[in-house]
Amino acid sequence: QKLAWEQQEPAERKLNFVPQQYRCLRAVPAYSRFIHERFERCLDLYLCPRQRKMRVNVDPEDLIPKLPKPRDLQPFPTTQALVYRGHTSLVRCLSISPSGQWLVSGSDDCTVRFWEVCTARCMKTLPVGGVVRSVAWNPNPTVCLVAICVEQSVLLVNPCLGDKLLYGATDQLLESYVAPEEERVQPVQWVTATVEEHSKGVRLVVQHSKSKGLVQRVLSHPIRPYFFVATQRYVRVYNLLKQELTKKLMTNCKWVSSMAIHPGGTWPLCSPRSCRILHHKKALRSVAFHKHYPLFASGSDDGTVIVCHGMVYNDLLQNPLLVPVKVLKGHAITLDLGVLDVLFHPTQPWVFSSGADGTVRLYT
Repeated sequence: QKLAWEQQEPAERKLNFVPQQYRCLRAVPAYSRFIHERFERCLDLYLCPRQRKMRVNVDPEDLIPKLPKPRDLQPFPTTQALVYRGHTSLVRCLSISPSGQWLVSGSDDCTVRFWEVCTARCMKTLPVGGVVRSVAWNPNPTVCLVAICVEQSVLLVNPCLGDKLLYGATDQLLESYVAPEEERVQPVQWVTATVEEHSKGVRLVVQHSKSKGLVQRVLSHPIRPYFFVATQRYVRVYNLLKQELTKKLMTNCKWVSSMAIHPGGTWPLCSPRSCRILHHKKALRSVAFHKHYPLFASGSDDGTVIVCHGMVYNDLLQNPLLVPVKVLKGHAITLDLGVLDVLFHPTQPWVFSSGADGTVRLYT
């Protein structure tokens, strides 16, 4: 066995020593390499490089940036003022008129409701025959039109609210359209509303083909000819003049649920469905910037709306200053869903929120 052990390679040996037998414990000698290994250890300690490290006593509070107090950042919404009741299912989307007088909401109960902002009175209910995915009021104050996204169609509706001259002029503008002699091929179909649809306020129906990708949100740049498209994980920026892809922004999250563009156009804000930011405990559903005040809001499935003061600087190398100033509560969590959309008033520091509990709430 000893001969076989000696003929083996050192890496193949099960034991790195040869066992020996002694008559008693007192006859067992000391470790033969004890002094040699102790010398090598002392030599390592002697030859190792040494340097003196200066210990700095730093207060942890000094490392945290000094943020302004919330009362110094007023005005911002702090109190729930009105509750708009009437929908029988979750309210997915909101939009407000340019004047700030009228509010439109779309719901899974297959209806669109028009509200008077200051009184929470439902002025008109429009059944659309499908789940309403998005609504948008025309930002041009001289044209009274609301776009409603239902399944694969977009309904252009004249709500006929407010000034009669205004919404009457909108109908005259649509009726004065003359089709060109040679129709160009378009990716959508423009269909004139029927008599029954016209009586409800529908003027045109834009029919789309089925989408091939998961597009979450599209927005236009407020100043420049750029077009933002938010997909599940990326934000693509297109130049409309050159008709080409300019940038592809990484969101660092698994699912983008909403997007908002700063009024200056320098900072896009995305809300991730699966991440936690801004002290929310659950997934975010919507984000929004105010057009005039340095405020933005985020709505989450935890049933809260967090309002933050966001100061954006002209120097793009300097990060924006984000200060949470208020947590607004009021929505009841329904089917594990909370706040689905948030929207700022165009002129006042007010914020609207729609939830899965079927209500729309105004915080002032």
